[in-house]
Amino acid sequence: MSATPAKVLAQFRNESGEQTGPPLDLPATMSPEQLNELLNELLQNEETLPYSFYVNEEELSSGDTVAERIAAGGLSTEQALTIVYVPQSVYRVRAVTRCTATLEGHTEAVLVVAFSPDGQQLVSGSGDHSVRFWDLNTQLPSATCKGHRGWVLCAAWSPDTRWVATGGMDNEVRIWRSPAYLEQPTIINPAAFSAAALAAAAKVSAASAASKEEDSAVGSSGLPATTREERQRRQRVFNKPVRILKGHRKPITAVSWEPAHIQSVSRRLVSASKDGTVKVWDTLLGRCLFSCSGHSMSVTCVRWGGAGMIYTGSQDRKVMVYSATDGKLIRVLTGHGHWVNTMALSTDYALRTGAFDHHGQAPEDPEEARERAEERYLTAKGDGPERLVTGSDDHTMYLWHPTEDKKPIERLTGHIQLINVVSFSPDGRLLASASFDKSVKIWDGKTGKFIGTLRGHVGAVYQVCWSNDSRMILSGSRDTTLKLWDLKTRKLKIELPGHADEVYSVDWSPNGSSVASGSKDRTLKIWRQ
Repeated sequence: MSATPAKVLAQFRNESGEQTGPPLDLPATMSPEQLNELLNELLQNEETLPYSFYVNEEELSSGDTVAERIAAGGLSTEQALTIVYVPQSVYRVRAVTRCTATLEGHTEAVLVVAFSPDGQQLVSGSGDHSVRFWDLNTQLPSATCKGHRGWVLCAAWSPDTRWVATGGMDNEVRIWRSPAYLEQPTIINPAAFSAAALAAAAKVSAASAASKEEDSAVGSSGLPATTREERQRRQRVFNKPVRILKGHRKPITAVSWEPAHIQSVSRRLVSASKDGTVKVWDTLLGRCLFSCSGHSMSVTCVRWGGAGMIYTGSQDRKVMVYSATDGKLIRVLTGHGHWVNTMALSTDYALRTGAFDHHGQAPEDPEEARERAEERYLTAKGDGPERLVTGSDDHTMYLWHPTEDKKPIERLTGHIQLINVVSFSPDGRLLASASFDKSVKIWDGKTGKFIGTLRGHVGAVYQVCWSNDSRMILSGSRDTTLKLWDLKTRKLKIELPGHADEVYSVDWSPNGSSVASGSKDRTLKIWRQ
């Protein structure tokens, strides 16, 4: 093969394939940093913004040159070389490097941990039947909620941060008031609710007002908030569920709230159960609105999408798409040869955080918050429909456009054991999968093309979570460790030992400040920079 020329005719294109500027005669030795500087000048950006560059669908890593990518791909230089650029997050999340707190209190394994959409609160669920809210400043429990009569298997924050829904082995979904709820005003839009709903809301507001009066009474004594009286008062307020949703006949496997851009006041919730049904609830009235039937075995996962549809995966090997309005079955997605264990949406991060930005800030007005949430969702969705990925016991994954087609975009193969979890990066461009084969694999979130394998764990990988700038991923494993990976180099950045037993759950706060992990050793750990 002839030597690579000193200069290359190159054409910049964005993700949609649109040309940016004219073809340019560039030195073949240009690095990604130099390309970034040139592109900012072409786009006439007032501030220098970060971009990543792709040649022949392969990213130019730091230290690479255009010439090296041409040689590696065997590309011809007789035609203009296409360089695709992708904008990156302007802000950078600092890598977590150390354990700053070990939170004790649970008497059995910690099965689920979840940060609130604003990143200011943390909730955990355990095999000891309890749900705990944690104060991230004092690193003490702000409320211990008891009531479940079995393991707490799943938990989900409402997009407005006021409520947490938990489901467990007792076949019930319980709605808990967030400890920060007393400090938030209850804003009700009368046009959005029926008379019965408004009456129920009035009772909730009255209860909240009574709690505030009690708060004032305690505060007037001059006692600090950390006194025993204050802790007892908060415990009385928060240790009882606001609603208990009964109707399922077997354990609850997953719960998901209606997105904030559809309804600014968090009210509707979907739950999945081992009884093969999916139920949509009105949490304000505490009643089931409708049930979605069709699955013949346990429903293992559920997502409430941003396009007004509900997606479910089941042990019957099927993925079903329902209307979120009336529960009617829209289409059935088939292809998996074994149980469907996990699913993720390309818009998950935007749906989870709603109106909250990466600083944890959101408009106070409900309508403004809804509009902000819709803007963030549309940005995350991009030009095409939202994408769904499903992982199975058959060692494979499927990438779908569930709102449009029942045929998969791509079948993703490579794992040699069952897949535990799949997760899209916050920007939706990458996809991670974790498996019992001790590896984490990275895929292109749009095409399903395999990118690389992250190896280092010596036990099954149970969970993964992303930093909110999409530059790092954290994995938790049976080998008791957490590992932080750099997506630019696809190498281990830092290993985080500390737990004494298997790590069952991990979550990176949406504001990027900290990571929480829950373990079989009955503790939570907070990791920070």
